[in-house]
Amino acid sequence: MNRPVAVVGAGSLGLGTAWHLASLGHPVTIYDPRLTQRVSRTRSSTELNGTTASLGVLMGHVFRRSSGRGWRLRKRSMELWPLWINRLQRFVPELALQTPLLQVAGDEATGIRLNGLASQRQQLGLKSLSPAELDAIWPRAEHGGLRSEQDGRVDPLKLQQSLRRALEEHQVTQVAEPVDTLERHRSGWRVVRTGGQRDDFAAVVICAALASSALLAPLDHDRPMTPVLGQALRLELKEAPINWQQWPAVLVDQGVNLIPDGPNQLLLGATVEPGSEAAEDPLALMRSLHGKAPDWLKSATVVEHWSGLRARPVERPAPLLEQLEPGLLLASGHYRNGVLLLPASAEWIAAELNHNLPITGA
Repeated sequence: MNRPVAVVGAGSLGLGTAWHLASLGHPVTIYDPRLTQRVSRTRSSTELNGTTASLGVLMGHVFRRSSGRGWRLRKRSMELWPLWINRLQRFVPELALQTPLLQVAGDEATGIRLNGLASQRQQLGLKSLSPAELDAIWPRAEHGGLRSEQDGRVDPLKLQQSLRRALEEHQVTQVAEPVDTLERHRSGWRVVRTGGQRDDFAAVVICAALASSALLAPLDHDRPMTPVLGQALRLELKEAPINWQQWPAVLVDQGVNLIPDGPNQLLLGATVEPGSEAAEDPLALMRSLHGKAPDWLKSATVVEHWSGLRARPVERPAPLLEQLEPGLLLASGHYRNGVLLLPASAEWIAAELNHNLPITGA
């Protein structure tokens, strides 16, 4: 058996990392005060973690770059997601990888770029669509679009529910108490809870989003992050000349995600504004698709509204995946792609720990 590991933070990344490490034989303890709370959006928006507030959109293969760390992480995660879903479905059978994703070109230059991606990545399931091919779904797509058969969405609520149940099966210790500080202790690390209790580990993985910076600062690691707000709406359509059977799992237009979610129901969301306070103007722009929304969308009724904060690294590329010291790993600042990059991030963390931690048993 491997040496004990602490995971700080229980959004999708923390939960998934704890589950992945436990499945590899690490004794794992996860810390987050929200662990006693039910996974839902019934609480006020200020209490939602980034995963709960997200829509779980996976834009992996439609990433514009074809090299670099960002592309490698996306490509690897899209390879791993079907395997993760297959393993997690026995805890929540409704959990699924919902595909495909359709990205609409907003202008001619974007249309040309998307056509280029489609020609380069046919083997990954990308196909360019003409305006005529999109007319039945999105008549305003004057410059065509890109269909990705493997990109799409994972329901973030069902994902967290399944991961929590998976942690119970692997006997992961769940501590619903905030972590106050981290201390270097002998050859490992000490987690000091807000209540004063001290727990010792061989390694600590910080998956605490915006709270990560405060934990690292006393250790002389400067990793500032800034909040970026995402907003989402559930709409009930009064006039719906749309057959959802023809729709993709996700349609992306001008950075706004439109997701069919049952009869006459549509989710609409985007990460659109800096700061931590929701504002009306960005929400109105999202709601109107910058003035280009079809009439049936304009006439829809808002039945639910929520928002949540994403952590964006300052002057560093997202995400922050670093071993800062032996046994101290940072996996945070995923910005818009926390759910998307979860499998590859967890795999990276496990590889770092397996490389750096001595084994104490067979």
